Order: sequence, then structure tokens, then C-alpha cells
Amino acid sequence: MLLRLRKNLSRAELEAVLGLARELGYGTRFLDGGREILALDGVDGGPEPVGAPDHRARFEDLAAVSGVLDAGESHELFERGEGRADTVVRVGDAAFGGKHISLVAGPCAIEDFDSALEIARAVRERGATCLRGGAFKPRTSPYSFQGARAKGLEILAQVKLATGLAVVTEVLDPRDVAAVGQVADMFQIGSRNMQNSALLIEVGKAKKPVLLKRGFAATLREFLLAAEYVLAQGNEQVVLCERGIRGFDPSTRNVLDVGAVAYLKRLTHLPVVVDPSHASGRSELVRPLSRAGLAAGADGLIVEVHPHPEFTHSDGEQAIDLEEFRLVAADARAIAALDGREVVAPRTQGAKR
Repeated sequence: MLLRLRKNLSRAELEAVLGLARELGYGTRFLDGGREILALDGVDGGPEPVGAPDHRARFEDLAAVSGVLDAGESHELFERGEGRADTVVRVGDAAFGGKHISLVAGPCAIEDFDSALEIARAVRERGATCLRGGAFKPRTSPYSFQGARAKGLEILAQVKLATGLAVVTEVLDPRDVAAVGQVADMFQIGSRNMQNSALLIEVGKAKKPVLLKRGFAATLREFLLAAEYVLAQGNEQVVLCERGIRGFDPSTRNVLDVGAVAYLKRLTHLPVVVDPSHASGRSELVRPLSRAGLAAGADGLIVEVHPHPEFTHSDGEQAIDLEEFRLVAADARAIAALDGREVVAPRTQGAKR
């Protein structure tokens, strides 16, 4: 590992760095006369394996360290690393990563059983392998519809039983992880909760797949370190979701960071999906943004679909109708074929998994 130290350190500040290096099992040597560039070399006999993923963070926390120039072998768990294959996350019939692309579709919020069942059957018929739908809804205003909550979970459980679709639904509170986990096949962590470390730790402990959405003002490193909270609990079933970052132009709700998708696919072994609905906030832009995300290497899409968006309580302006979703699914299959990948199709109901 290679550290840049601050200038004019006191003896105590320097000793804090050197003492931590000794504690973690590193040898130390300065590479410059000004004693600002410190190389840490692995030595035998340390209390922890040299290069453990927390070592970089422990040095970054010291006031004497201005930056880590080269992390060496001290890699975070999200990093691809040399020769590391893509992680494939399986959720019911769906598979994200490697050569697999899967489609997640459904309403923004679960409102009643009949509409949820209608949508679930329709998106399954058109190629979705997972049903999205919020029982608990985080809203900007406390007076907006907050979701059907416990009743919404009951509806999701019934729809799951009737259709065989895996359920992706958001959890907002660490205290609700157990209850939501009884229904959800994949926990969704929304943009507002990306850095809710207590929640990330709890879903990590649950050992179920997690769909982690990027915060609307988060850097990619902040995004990946949020994923690290889940990974650090021994849960590698993390799917990253690019859902758009906040921009200055009100023409779209957010700015879909397509470059981030391509970058993440190089840096991490974790699957990456795109949410074109929240990125655009406009139903007519969902299909072109879906194509862009898949062309950049995304391993799936999560799309808001509703046959009657004018009647929904939440985000109706960004929901596409069933015909448009059919076209999105057809686009996905075409783009996947160009890349030598495949869109996972839902299995026939009743077939063994």
C-alpha cells in the first residue's frame, strides 16, 4: 500500500501511522526525502491478513494521511480483482450478471390485489421474471401516499403465489427487515436509504439478494462503499442499480449516468441494472433509456409498468403501459443477442426450478 502523508507532521501524528502499520503487520519505508510518501510492505506475523479490506479505511481515518495512492492488496470486497468472474445473482427465475439479463417490472406502489395481479400476469407474459412494487413508499412529502404497508405485503404474497414471479420490494426501516423478508425475494434499498448503514447491515445479515439503488447525489465510490456494508456481512447477493443522479435541467427527473454503468462493469464483479423510470420521470423516455443502459452493459432493467397510470397514487407520469413494456422486452432481447447474452425468460408456471 502507498500512502501520501501531510506535510510537517508532529511526532505523535507520524507515530499514529507507523503504529497502525505495525499493528496490521506491515513493514514501512519512506520513498522520498520529505517523508511524505510512505510504502507499506507485507511482513509475516501480523494479527490480521495483510491486505484485509478494512486496512485502507483505517489508514484513511488518520489525520496524518492525506490520501491512499495505491491500495495494493487491500481491496474492498466489491472490487473485481484480477481474474474475478462476474457474480451472478439469482432471484427466482431471474439471473443478473455474467451472460444473463433479467427484467423487473410492475407498479410503483401496491394499491390493491386486483390491479397488482393484473399487472403481474401481464408483465410476466411479456418477459418479466420479477415483480416490482412498493408496499412501503418513501415520499418527499409526509402527506403523500406512503404505500399500503402491511396490507401491501399481504397482496404481494398473494400475487407471488398466483403468478410465480419473484418479488422485489423496498424496505425502509431496519425494524421491518424480518417482516418484509417473509415476502420479498429481493430487498430493494432506495436512493434515499443508500447510506443508511443500519439498514444495509440488517439486509446483509438476512442473506437475501439486495437491489441497491444509487443515491441521487452519490459518487460511485460512495455507492460502492454502501454495497460494501452488505458484502461485509457475508452477503454477496448484491445488485447495483443506476437510477439517475440529480442534475440542473428540469427536462428530466434525473440524469441517467450511462457512463457509470460502463465504469461499474469494469470496476466491480457485482451485477448492475438500470432504472429508466426514475431516471427520466417521463414514460416516453423509458424505452430509449432502457436501450442505452443495456448497450452500456447493464445486466437488467427495473421498470414501472401500469395499464392505467392516470389512476395511480404514485409516479404515474413515468409508468409505461403494457404494450410499451413488450417493446422494451423485445429491445432487450435484441441488444442481448448483439453482446452474446440472453434475457432470462419466465418459466412455465408449475415447472420445477
